[in-house]
Amino acid sequence: MRPLIVDLGRDYRGGQHQALLLLQGLLARGHAPELVTIRDSLLAQRARRAGARVHVAGKRWRRFSAPFLIRKLLSQPGIEIVHANEPHALTAAWLARAHRGIPVIVSRRVIFPLSRGAISLARYRHAARIVAVSQCVASAVVASGLPRDNISVIADGVPVPQALTAAERTSARRSLGIESGVPLIGCVAALTPDKGQDILIRALPAIRAQTPNCRLLLVGDGPCRAQLAAIAQELHVDEAVQFTGFVEDIDRIYAALDLFAFPARAEALGSALLSAMAHALPIVALARGGIPEVVENEKTGLLIKNPDSQEAAAAITRLLLNAAEGKRMGEAARAVVSARFSVDHMVDAALKLYQEMVTGDW
Repeated sequence: MRPLIVDLGRDYRGGQHQALLLLQGLLARGHAPELVTIRDSLLAQRARRAGARVHVAGKRWRRFSAPFLIRKLLSQPGIEIVHANEPHALTAAWLARAHRGIPVIVSRRVIFPLSRGAISLARYRHAARIVAVSQCVASAVVASGLPRDNISVIADGVPVPQALTAAERTSARRSLGIESGVPLIGCVAALTPDKGQDILIRALPAIRAQTPNCRLLLVGDGPCRAQLAAIAQELHVDEAVQFTGFVEDIDRIYAALDLFAFPARAEALGSALLSAMAHALPIVALARGGIPEVVENEKTGLLIKNPDSQEAAAAITRLLLNAAEGKRMGEAARAVVSARFSVDHMVDAALKLYQEMVTGDW
């Protein structure tokens, strides 16, 4: 099969990583996926290294150049389906009139309702299928006025690594300047208001009152970095908060952590959360969006009901002070990811949908 995957995101975040994992999985199964993305983007670089055929649109003029590029590619024989991995990609495919010749499907990774604008809704109505990453997202799409029969739920998938050795964990912590025995809380997410890193920083004084030497690692970048740093300084915990920026070798981060905290205020599913679970880390997360579809309270982690620093502090402190309980939850979390949220599950589900769309079985 020769699907054309389109992703015009300027940054490399969870959606772009899912596109890469999908490309790699399709290639491993003997298919010939192609990618349309932004010139010089990290996704383009990684997709080429994986062996995918990559076509690039200019970063500055992506909305204008991408539709012409897609139309040119579809004028040649071979491509059977277009998979728009994010909204800009769907716009480009719609402007290219791709839906007039072959099926176009679109991934939806946010829990917000679709825009009520005529153009926005037209893009989604012309899609052969909308792929929601969670039931929560599917419900939001239905609430926007689109039929439930036109929606498939395919959760994001993550690799499930081998269990870490003590030496690997020590090496990962050393690379971050973290000494042995220092409790390390981590959050991997863009530094944006919806991700909730401010909740963790505000929780830190209460956590450190019971675990004085613990530290918080914030992995990612974004517009809120200066604001978050200011909060840490105001609360006199700035020496305990470490901002790493974007990290390419993300597995090293998970290997170093004792606990993964994810207080996102509006998360569709959370591929970083899934990765943490795959690394058998105990989880503390906010019970909003699609997160309760992944984390079962008291079994694979602890869910807090409100975006409240005291609730977060209590849950995090509980797991830091009860290592056996945290280990049990981490191992249960890893088992859930292996059973339901692995890369293989995601790729196989996407491939099945492609085949159904192409053969007309839908």
